[in-house]
This record gives sequence, C-alpha cells and structure tokens, in this order.
Amino acid sequence: MKNDRLMKQIRFIIEIDRLKKVFRRNIVIGTIRNENDAEHSWHLTIMAMLLSEYSADRNIDILKVIRMVTVHDLVEIDAGDTFCYDDKANEDKAEREEKAANRLFAILPEDQSEEIFSLWREFEEGETPEAKFASCLDRLQPLLLNYSTEGYTWQSPEVTSEKVLNRNRFLEKNAPELWEYAKEIIEDSINKGFLRR
Repeated sequence: MKNDRLMKQIRFIIEIDRLKKVFRRNIVIGTIRNENDAEHSWHLTIMAMLLSEYSADRNIDILKVIRMVTVHDLVEIDAGDTFCYDDKANEDKAEREEKAANRLFAILPEDQSEEIFSLWREFEEGETPEAKFASCLDRLQPLLLNYSTEGYTWQSPEVTSEKVLNRNRFLEKNAPELWEYAKEIIEDSINKGFLRR
C-alpha cells in the first residue's frame, strides 16, 4: 500500500499492543494475576468518565483527561513499569520514559506524534487541571485494587501507610472528595492489617 500515513498509524497501533505485556505490581481483583498496563489505562478511562464531577476544577476537559490517561503509560513499553514506592527504580524513571517517548511517538505521522507527545508531556508535568485530575485517578486506581486484594502490593517491605498517604495526598487539593474516600480506605486497610503503620 502506498499510503505512508496509514502505514505509520498501523505500525504504531501494532507496536502499542506490547503494552498488554507490561505487568504492574497490582493484581486483578479476584485473581492472582498481575494487572497489565493496558488494563490499567482502560480502567482509568472509565474512572475519568465516572468521577470527573469530583475534580476540584469543575471546568476540566474530560475528553482531554480520557485521552491523557489512555496514552500516559505507553512509554512503559520500553521503560517498564516502575513501582511507585521503589526509590531506586524511580531515580532514572524520567530519563527512561523520555527516551521511550521519543522512540514510540516518532513512529506516528508528525502531527499525531506531536499531539500524543504533548498529551504525555502534559500528564508528566502535572500542571494543568486535566493533568492533575488524571494524576489523581492514576493514584486512586491502585489504591482501590490494593484495598480489594487485601493489600497485595502493600506487602512489599518498602510500603508503609505513611508512604501510601503521602502518595495519595495529591488528591487533597485536586479531588477533595476522592481524598476523603482514599483516607477512609487507607485507615480501614491499616485496621484490617492490609497495610503497615
């Protein structure tokens, strides 16, 4: 086929199928199988649709949030998933992900490459209301999974209730009602022995 634009788009679509093979620390509720990045991104898109009313900024562009959470972890195809509580692995996370973004998004036609790169960058910088809300969802989703799996990921030695609270404190200003719910979950998890003090 001679349509170069279409061939680049198809190549990218095939390339990002690899996201289904990037596994996270969380397990899927009701299983012992690790969640993959594609499942995580899908879950965030549904959460964005359902929970947008809880954003501190009532005028967010929800479609932009959905687009952002859909693409935010594509870089993990090359960079891998970095456990948020692993300080050592987080030291070079930004560098690994930047390199991955440059390779992956360059597969696309230039206009779409710039668009997706811009969405990814906006999420990473976390300055816009949409990026802030997307980041809230990215923190809340693993919290929900951990709470529903008796703290599966929280059994790692480096995880404490203080670290979980600090990670999710971002919700306080950007999604206050979700923050209140997160605090309840964390406290209940401590009381149930899912999470160490």
